[in-house]
Amino acid sequence: MLKLRSILLGVFLFFGAWHSVWAEEPPRIEPVTIATDRASTMFFAEIADTEELRQRGLMFRHIMPPDQAMLFDFEKPRPAAMWMKDTYMSLDMLFVREDGTIAALAENTVPKSLDTISVQEPVRGVIELAAGTVKRLGIRKNDKVFHRIFKTKEE
Repeated sequence: MLKLRSILLGVFLFFGAWHSVWAEEPPRIEPVTIATDRASTMFFAEIADTEELRQRGLMFRHIMPPDQAMLFDFEKPRPAAMWMKDTYMSLDMLFVREDGTIAALAENTVPKSLDTISVQEPVRGVIELAAGTVKRLGIRKNDKVFHRIFKTKEE
């Protein structure tokens, strides 16, 4: 019961932040699944698919529940650079190629840091997760991410 209360509180605080951060309507939430050699795990991802949403990212937020994520959709593959300015929590970042495979990882980023976290290989998107998720789930380079923006080789 205590665990359920903690999860509900985290979801309330995460989504409640929208009211003050998002002046207009809240962003879309879509499922994203990350498959490792151990298991597949689904996250509820906030979609950042406009320049304004990508620039704002998770700035000014203080909590990232373990089942939540943010997916930055760049629309076309490109080198990507992120930073933690005005982001108050540590995150794990997954840089994801157009085919859904993970090109690079950044773990336990430093809150409010101006250091650039980047990858030169073209990626279609970046997924931000609560810090420690990569280690907890055993996520590695070349693991697979499933979401509508990533095209599998069969498509």
